Amino acid sequence: MQCRPLGRTGVRVSPLCLGAMMFGPWGNEDEADSIRIIHRALDAGINFIDTADVYSAGVSEEIVGKALKGHRENVFLGTKFFMPMGQDDPNRRGGSRRWIMRAVEDSLRRLDTDHIDLYQVHRPSPDTDIEETLGALSDLVHQGKVRYIGSSSYSGSQIVEAQWASRERRLERFVTEQPPYSILVRGIEEDVLPTVRRHGMGTLTYSPLAGGWLSGRYRKDNTSGPASAARPAARFDLTSPANQRKLDAVEQLAVLAEKTGLTLIELAVAFVLNHPGVTSAIIGPRTMEQLEAFLPAADVTLPPEVLDRIDEIVTPGVTVNPADNSYGDFELRADQRRR
Repeated sequence: MQCRPLGRTGVRVSPLCLGAMMFGPWGNEDEADSIRIIHRALDAGINFIDTADVYSAGVSEEIVGKALKGHRENVFLGTKFFMPMGQDDPNRRGGSRRWIMRAVEDSLRRLDTDHIDLYQVHRPSPDTDIEETLGALSDLVHQGKVRYIGSSSYSGSQIVEAQWASRERRLERFVTEQPPYSILVRGIEEDVLPTVRRHGMGTLTYSPLAGGWLSGRYRKDNTSGPASAARPAARFDLTSPANQRKLDAVEQLAVLAEKTGLTLIELAVAFVLNHPGVTSAIIGPRTMEQLEAFLPAADVTLPPEVLDRIDEIVTPGVTVNPADNSYGDFELRADQRRR
C-alpha cells in the first residue's frame, strides 16, 4: 500500500487503518483468530491500528498488545479514551485530567507498550473545558507516554475551538479527527472535512460500510440485524423511513458496483479513500474473510462517472439517517432545544 501523510506531522500511514473494535466479546471472541487477522493486515501493508479502551471493556487493547509483540516499532498505534469504563464510579470516564491520567496508564498496560502513537478523545464533552483535556494530554506528550493527540466525532466548530485553545494556551494540538464517513453518511463533507483540511489535520474516517449496510448484509431480501450488539438499534430499525431510504440506496449502489466490476465493499471503501481530505479509512473486520474483502479497495480509484452516479444516489453532504452521524447527541436533546 502507498502510505499517505498524516496531516502535517511528517508521519506516513497506510490508507487502510485496522480498527480493532471487533476483537473481543463485542465481535470475535477467539483471541488466536483475532491475532491472526492482525498479523495478516500487517503482512498486507497496513501499518496503522486503531482501538479504544471501551472496546470489549479493554479486551481489544489486550489482544492488540499481544499481536504486536515483535511488530510494535513498525506500527502506528492509536487508541481512545472517554467512554465509561465502569458503572459504579462516575469519574471513570470523560475528558477530565483525573481520568485521563489513569486511563492512559490502563491503556499502556493493556497494550503492553511504553507509548501510544495517537491518543484520541472518543467524544467531545459538553461539561468539560477543552483546556482541561488538552492540558492533560499535553503533559502526556511531554512525558513521552503519547506521541500525538487527536479527536473523534468533533463538529467543525468544536475542531476550531480546540485548535484555538491550543494556540492561545500554548498546548499540544489535535493533529487528527476521527469522524464517521461512508456513501450513506456524508454529513462531514459540508463542514468537518473542509475544517480539518484548513487546519492541516489528518482524517481517520470510521465505518466506511455504514455499520455493515454497505457490506451486502442488508438488502431488501435479506434484512438481518446488526452483527454486534455494540451498534445502536436506531441505525437498524427497518420500520424507520430513514432506514428504508438506506435500503433503496444500497440496491442502487449494488447495481453500480456490479457495472463497475467491483464488489459493494470495494466500491464503498474506495469512495471514502477517493476524498482528498481523507487520510485513512478505518476498517473493522471480525473475520479473516472480511479483512480479505477490504484489502483490494486500497488500490481502487473510482472514475468521475462512478462518483457522479454515487452523488445522484446520495446527495453530497447528506446523511440518509441522521442517527448515523454520531454528532449532536447533547445539543439536540429536548432540554437543549426547548425553553
